[in-house]
Order: sequence, then C-alpha cells, then structure tokens
Amino acid sequence: MSLSAVSNRIVIVSLLLLFLNGCASMQNLHPADPLESVNRGIDQFNQEFDQYVAKPVAKGYRVVTPSLLDLGITNFFNNLADVPSAVNNLLQLKPTHALTDLGRVCINTTLGIFGLFDVASDMGIPNYKEDLGQTLGFWGMGDTPYLVVPFLGPTTLRDLIGLAGDTWMNPISYPSQETYYALTTLRLIDVRADLLEAGDVLDEAAVDRYAFQREFYLQKRDSQIKDGLNHMSEDDLFDDTFFDDEDVPFPEDEL
Repeated sequence: MSLSAVSNRIVIVSLLLLFLNGCASMQNLHPADPLESVNRGIDQFNQEFDQYVAKPVAKGYRVVTPSLLDLGITNFFNNLADVPSAVNNLLQLKPTHALTDLGRVCINTTLGIFGLFDVASDMGIPNYKEDLGQTLGFWGMGDTPYLVVPFLGPTTLRDLIGLAGDTWMNPISYPSQETYYALTTLRLIDVRADLLEAGDVLDEAAVDRYAFQREFYLQKRDSQIKDGLNHMSEDDLFDDTFFDDEDVPFPEDEL
C-alpha cells in the first residue's frame, strides 16, 4: 500500500464517521461532538485494544529497552517531526521559527547522530512545534467535529486532514513500505510506553474518561492554534465534573 493510499484512507475514515452521524441515536449534548454515540463506541474499542494489546506491548518494550536507548528512539522520531514542523511554521508566516526548526534538524542529524541525541536542546535552541492542523486553523478553518478514530484516538476532522499532510511531509514516509511500517510501529510503541504512568492515573481518577479526554483535547488544540493566547488553567482542566475528590490525572509538571 502506497503512502498516498494511507493518507487517502485517513480522510475516508473521517468522512465515514461524519456519515454515521445520521445513524446515531443517542442525544448529543456537546456542540463539538455531534457523533458522540459513535465516538463513544470507538473509544470503548480503543480502550479494549489498548488494554489487551498496546499496553502489554508497551510494558514489554519498557522492560527490554534500556532507558538511554528509549530516550534516543524518542529523540530520533522527534527530530524527523521537526521537518513538517518547519514547513508548517513557514506556512503560518513564521520564517524565523521555520529556520530554527530546520537548524535543529541539521544539528541533531549530524552532531546528534541521526537525531538519537537532542544536541540542539542542549545548546538552548527552542523547538517550535507546529502541525498542519494548526496551519489550517491559522488560515481560518474553523472548528470541525470531534472524532475518535480506531487505533488513533481523539482528533477532529481538521486535525485528521492535517495528519495526512504531516505524514506525507515526514521523512519517515519515504523509505520502502516495509521500513515505513516498521518505523511507524516502533514510534507508536515508544509513544505508548512514554504514556504508561499518565494513562494509569487517568483511568483511576476520571469519572467520565471519554468526556475528560474530549475536553482536554479540544482545549489543548485550541490553545495550540492560538499559540497559547487562551492558556488553560488547572481549574478548567481538572473540573469536578470529570474527577473524584481531589484527584487529577497528571502531575503538574507533566502538563
């Protein structure tokens, strides 16, 4: 399967989810989530897949992977992601940020041995992460329906389209098909392993895990698109609607 076919399937999935809105029977209470009944079903599937497949694999990966190598793998994929980030900064009329991201790629790819070491951050060079979903928002594409995609999790139609574009721009997409799928699988396992502790706390603390996940995602993305101008307070994120007593899902330093 070619990369363009993968990107096309991402968009097709989003359109299919929108079509299913007409089949949803549950009364929708959230204006940004017209597909709530469908989304909750997919979210339940994702939770079960995570419980029985993704999480055990991530735990095994954590056990067999030395911490230094684990950090190097994370750095490697972050370095590749700086390429589409630079393009998106340029598309958002931020040439200085784009050049900074490109500089990070050059430094980390050379001095950092193909990105395994984040030398640029050690040198104090900032990282201006941007993605195509943010770029679409920058150019006026308004809020789009909240979606939960099988295996991928929470997103919106705008961000799903952006994901297809960012995937196309990422250098990980250009080796052979076998290499692309192997690297993508490794990246997903690495990301899941990095979220093991946060996911456990969220499962224990959240009253309505789905509702919290939706609110957190939508507010976070809105803040990112507006470059933090609508910065979220802890009171907004950790409202008693979603949590028991004084529990919160993440330590303050992980937000």
